[in-house]
Amino acid sequence: MGAYILRRLLLVIPTLFGVMLINFALTQFVPGGPIEQVLARLEGEGDSIQNISGTEGGGVQEEDTGYQGARGLPPEFLARLEVQFGFARIVCDDGFTGEPSLTHPECRKEQIPAMERFFIMMGNYLTFDFGQSYFRSISVVDLILEKMPVSITLGLWSTLIAYLVSIPLGIRKAVRDGSRFDTWTSGIIIAAYAIPGFLFAILLMVVFAGGSYFQWFPLRGLTSDNFKDLSLWGKIVDYLWHITLPVTAQLISSFAVLTLLTKNSFLDEIKKQYVLTARAKGLSEARVLYGHVFRNAMLIVIAGFPSVFLGVFFGSSLIIEVIL
Repeated sequence: MGAYILRRLLLVIPTLFGVMLINFALTQFVPGGPIEQVLARLEGEGDSIQNISGTEGGGVQEEDTGYQGARGLPPEFLARLEVQFGFARIVCDDGFTGEPSLTHPECRKEQIPAMERFFIMMGNYLTFDFGQSYFRSISVVDLILEKMPVSITLGLWSTLIAYLVSIPLGIRKAVRDGSRFDTWTSGIIIAAYAIPGFLFAILLMVVFAGGSYFQWFPLRGLTSDNFKDLSLWGKIVDYLWHITLPVTAQLISSFAVLTLLTKNSFLDEIKKQYVLTARAKGLSEARVLYGHVFRNAMLIVIAGFPSVFLGVFFGSSLIIEVIL
């Protein structure tokens, strides 16, 4: 068992490397990369280009830059974009002691080969260097750490509630397979699964957070402004009051996969020979179900815990956090 677990863990390394390589190739070589997106946003902003280039009508000497939509942009601006996004570096002559700059006659732009850019990216990821935020002027790591308490809170509560509801519900559906209860619950959870979490979050906000109907729940923050002045019980109630809507929005589509996985796993185990033997020995149905079937059927459910957790933690929560 230990050797098997070790092999599976070691397999993660080439798998992640392959995923990173494919993502890098898609973002670097497919049309519509980061520089093209900047150029697209600048399209039509003639006044801004005039200020940058200092020419009438934004026109400059035409040069083949390799970027569609770059006509009218000064080459110095495009060069700074390439350096900023890691496609090029500033190289200065030997003996240069000043600050590297594209405007200095002893410095020039040098393109970075694709493979070198890839390994630079991997090195930055391994050292948790994700660069600077263009909007907040702080490191991306600091920005993530700033938002993590909210994500962790919503992710843990959503995952916990999803398991506490889905596993008993899946067992019940397996025991009553084909009944009206099984049919109706399957229809409800599949319909809920089809509802986008962010859309349900907007609905909850409009109905219950003062949008058009009721002002039952707060709209922003994890706690109230007077949270420190509340008693212990008051803090617990205030905290649960604030997370009710975002957790509910995340949970709307979290039950279907886990419930049906639990049901199908139990159905597979119930049909096996050892269950028939246990029943033939006169064991009660509860003893057969929870003493024998439960341990074997839950293996596949527990194995799927990481994917369920990551899906709830990093999937719709980011959008729902912004909305609520």
